[in-house]
Amino acid sequence: MDFSFTEDQNAIRELAHQIFSDRATDEFMLEFSRSDATYDDQLWNTLAEQGLLGICVPEEFGGTGLGFIELCSILEEQGRSVAPVPLFSSLVLGGLAIAEFANDPQKQQYLSPLAEGKVKLSAAIADLGMSSAAASAQRVNAVQEGEQWLLTGAKSAIADGAVANAILVPAVDENGKSSVFIVDVSSAGVNLLPQANYSGTTKANIVLDKAPAQLLGKIGQGEAILQWLEQRADTALAAMQVGVCDEALKRTAAFTGERKQFGAPIGSFQAVAMRAADAFIDVEAMRSMAWQAMWRLSENLSSDLEVRAAKWWACNGSHRVVHAAQHLHGGMGSDIEFPIHRFFILSKEISFALAGGAATISKLGKQLADDDSVGVTALAV
Repeated sequence: MDFSFTEDQNAIRELAHQIFSDRATDEFMLEFSRSDATYDDQLWNTLAEQGLLGICVPEEFGGTGLGFIELCSILEEQGRSVAPVPLFSSLVLGGLAIAEFANDPQKQQYLSPLAEGKVKLSAAIADLGMSSAAASAQRVNAVQEGEQWLLTGAKSAIADGAVANAILVPAVDENGKSSVFIVDVSSAGVNLLPQANYSGTTKANIVLDKAPAQLLGKIGQGEAILQWLEQRADTALAAMQVGVCDEALKRTAAFTGERKQFGAPIGSFQAVAMRAADAFIDVEAMRSMAWQAMWRLSENLSSDLEVRAAKWWACNGSHRVVHAAQHLHGGMGSDIEFPIHRFFILSKEISFALAGGAATISKLGKQLADDDSVGVTALAV
């Protein structure tokens, strides 16, 4: 069995790495963090010019028509650079679902400008990873008047929602059927409330009051679309987490090789070396599970267990890695303007978006307990 990537996949990864590393240098990121900007528009436009925003957009709509593995490799490189662009929300939450379930006019309306960098997308599905009663109680109602759908209700914590041009919103009609709709944020009856978070990105709450919307897919297909999207969103975040943690560990190895105490690099001390080695094992486990999940999804294979295992590693493994990275940097790890701090913050944001390790391992354990036919060797955590 060949586990290597194809030449095209490697070329895409190398192109993404070059673009991110050229732009998102430590010096640039420091100046960017001191500004009022939330996203780097120049980097966004460069990604569009190089065809990376259209990675999963069909060729007939202006994209390159490639797959989920290629998309995840770009997100991993974004995590490695902590670059401030809304790739995950636009390409995964919005772009993937529209490419899979939308009709051709909808694809032309949203995917073509996405590939050109003229449109940003997102989806109001943060409550899939929330467990609080308040989050679970959020509901949007859909009413059909003639051929027009109107939505009323609210959703919270939409990833990059403050800059999105269109948002996918789950809603329930008067017959109790769940569907997903595309809402243009410039439409009447749409009110976005931006919410800046600790990483500097801007989420948003959306309040809808008879807002016009387009049906995505079919009536009553909502749960199937959300399940499909959730698996890909979780795996994409796991891939980004691999990039974050891999780069944090590499920077930590370089720092401990240069920082000296008692006349010797601190990396030569047994306690430091053992903690770094444990972090390396975590990164490799995160990488293996993310690759397995993304491959199975790309091959349309059953992936529930693999995605949940990848999520668990992305939450718990990353927790150990980024804490080790900060601790091994000593006092510098507490400086919010020192580069290693950015990796800690982004890693935590990804973990929260994935709902945390405890909730994930509970669902994974229940699924394994309910299905005696499932082998668990490859999923051991």
